[in-house]
Amino acid sequence: MDDAQNIFKDVRSIDFPIIDADAHVQEPPDLWTSRAPAKLKDRVPRVNHTEQGDFWQFDEGKPPEPVGLTVASGTSYLDFHPFGRKYDEIRPAFWQPGPRLEDMDIDGIYAQVLYPSVTLKGASTYSDDPELQRFCVRAYNEWLSEFCAGSDGRLIPQAIIPTTGLEDAVAELEWAIKNDHRGAVISRMPGGDFDFTDEDDRFFQIASEAGIPLIVHIGSFIRPSVMQDRPSFSFTDLSFLGGVGATKAGSYTIPVTTDLMFSGMFDRFPDIKLALVESNIGWIPTLLEQCDDMFLRYRFFTNAHDKMKGMPSDIFHKHFYATFMVDTVGIQLRDRMNIDHLMWSTDYPHTGSDWPNSRVTIERIFNGVPMTEVKKMLHDNVKSLYRLAEIPEKISG
Repeated sequence: MDDAQNIFKDVRSIDFPIIDADAHVQEPPDLWTSRAPAKLKDRVPRVNHTEQGDFWQFDEGKPPEPVGLTVASGTSYLDFHPFGRKYDEIRPAFWQPGPRLEDMDIDGIYAQVLYPSVTLKGASTYSDDPELQRFCVRAYNEWLSEFCAGSDGRLIPQAIIPTTGLEDAVAELEWAIKNDHRGAVISRMPGGDFDFTDEDDRFFQIASEAGIPLIVHIGSFIRPSVMQDRPSFSFTDLSFLGGVGATKAGSYTIPVTTDLMFSGMFDRFPDIKLALVESNIGWIPTLLEQCDDMFLRYRFFTNAHDKMKGMPSDIFHKHFYATFMVDTVGIQLRDRMNIDHLMWSTDYPHTGSDWPNSRVTIERIFNGVPMTEVKKMLHDNVKSLYRLAEIPEKISG
């Protein structure tokens, strides 16, 4: 049956396992305190219980993070709130593997690629002190391996990479590869800065040879100057809504993407794969169109024609993958992107999640799309990127 006849209409037509390209764990309250050596025990991330709810507290006076919007799945929009949630009240599935698999079954999701909640902005969230950050990163990565063990490949770990220098980044990447993490989450270049340099080559060579993709999650890899220029707001300001809407439309990810696309690293490492997570996809075609146009106009006086082997869009289509949640515009523009690099996700258990009704969201997003393309975005592309050969092609039974 050709694609013109085989059009997606409802989830009953899906006969393959759905792979969620971006879900999250809510780290347990004792993740770091239970593993810390005595000299670090009072400095590692820990949960403070207050009348306003639970808050994660960090070293060096870093701002506390409330337990609220990252534990929202199963909650009515009317009950969303950035503060006030407590660990003894939230769903065990947010931070326990057995209940997580049960919640996935309820939602019709076979497998999930897992990211953190406490460390969404990168490893420096833990601390700027190298020793403390290294410990926190490794403790999280070890815990996530334990969380995913015994899931028969349904829970897929992504390792956090520290920002404390090349040697630390290389050591954690090698550990992650050895311990079967399927991706490495970077929030800076391996050397600890935001610009690609010769020093970073060893890290990218290891990743390239191992076939492990590098991940930039929304809200990370952002230069300090960008954050300093952003106006301050409270959660109840209208500007907060504008900010989060713009963020999900690519406002933070666009400058990160152009920084990476024009870094020169993809000419040096032609096999590197990089995934942009949770920033949606509707912004991609217009960015690539404008970058190509300016490249053609300015490539000579900038010497870009000597520094880049391909057009910016060629680099993006070959090396970049992207996840999306609710993005009907992006789906309409999918022919302007590499359909083999687009991946749907739930954002569970954060506020972007529609658990336990992801089936409804899938029907809304993919209605009228050829089934071959739906399968790519719900199954094939994630399976290929993260080397998930253990996940079956068809739903058994």
